[in-house]
Amino acid sequence: MAKISPSTRSFRLLSLLQNHRYWSGADLAERLGVSARTLRRDVDRLRELGYPVQAHPGVDGGYQLAAGAALPPLVVDDEEAVALAVGLLLATQGGLGAGQAAGDRAADVTVAEASARALAKVVQVMPARLRRRAEAVAAMTEPATWSSAPAGQASAVNPGVLASTALACRDAERIRFDYTAASGERTQRHVEPHRLVTLDRRWYLVGYDLSRLDWRNFRLDRVAGAVEATGARFRPRALPAADAAEFVRKSIATSGPTLYQVEAVIEAPAAAVRERIGRWAAVEEAGRERCRITMTPSDLDWPVIAFGVTGADFHVVSPPELADRVRDWGDRFRRAAGTSEPSA
Repeated sequence: MAKISPSTRSFRLLSLLQNHRYWSGADLAERLGVSARTLRRDVDRLRELGYPVQAHPGVDGGYQLAAGAALPPLVVDDEEAVALAVGLLLATQGGLGAGQAAGDRAADVTVAEASARALAKVVQVMPARLRRRAEAVAAMTEPATWSSAPAGQASAVNPGVLASTALACRDAERIRFDYTAASGERTQRHVEPHRLVTLDRRWYLVGYDLSRLDWRNFRLDRVAGAVEATGARFRPRALPAADAAEFVRKSIATSGPTLYQVEAVIEAPAAAVRERIGRWAAVEEAGRERCRITMTPSDLDWPVIAFGVTGADFHVVSPPELADRVRDWGDRFRRAAGTSEPSA
């Protein structure tokens, strides 16, 4: 076996410690092909570099990384490096939601600036092949929400599918893939990819379906297997919407369950209401001690719950049937409290 330099061995040791919570001394020594004495020297070298490696003595003793006073350099694999860069890229590109309090806006700006600094460090040392993948995913993705609030986290999808699709969007290259519909039917699609969109914790591909001769959106978590790049380039078509995010929102609204456009006024400061239900509704200031919220639920019980969670008085603006639902809930709560007085 070729002799490995101490520095290379230190990186391998660090990678093992970061990918597994606890290693016995014997397992680590065997993995690295060194003696127990050499392993102890390598551990001491990592400690000198700032890595808090804990040693557990005894026959079954071993090593593990502990939390330190400062964050030392990390060792990540290819997929982790791409995911890290994509997250930082999207964080630097995220917009500020309308109606946010000054403190919220300042926090967003601080996060964006910190993300940009971290991104510069990561991209500087990334191999060109990984940097290309990460930049393609971020560049071909449009964050979206049902309101003006920042987009939520995307759903977990196959990193290979995500990267391959993003590259095809950027390079205007036709792709083929197997797709499983909500009904369970599996079909093969031949698509001219346009953009990726993140919406409500899911990733969507917006593209022109060459088999159906129409625009479609595809959930990437329903793509089965790998995405095949055909090598055939195409001239981008005009999207029948203002942007890809709007196309996905409209498609879901028309094909999914009935959605209600809910609006209400809450007698409480916007910051307090946003802290409680800001993840599910858009909150805008409507005065010093009042705010207006909008949401698009598929049922009317959830808005009633959300209004109650705010802990403040509220007034339903729309739809009219929501006011009826609130009265029904009120009557039930009065009966539960032992009061039979009906609502007016």
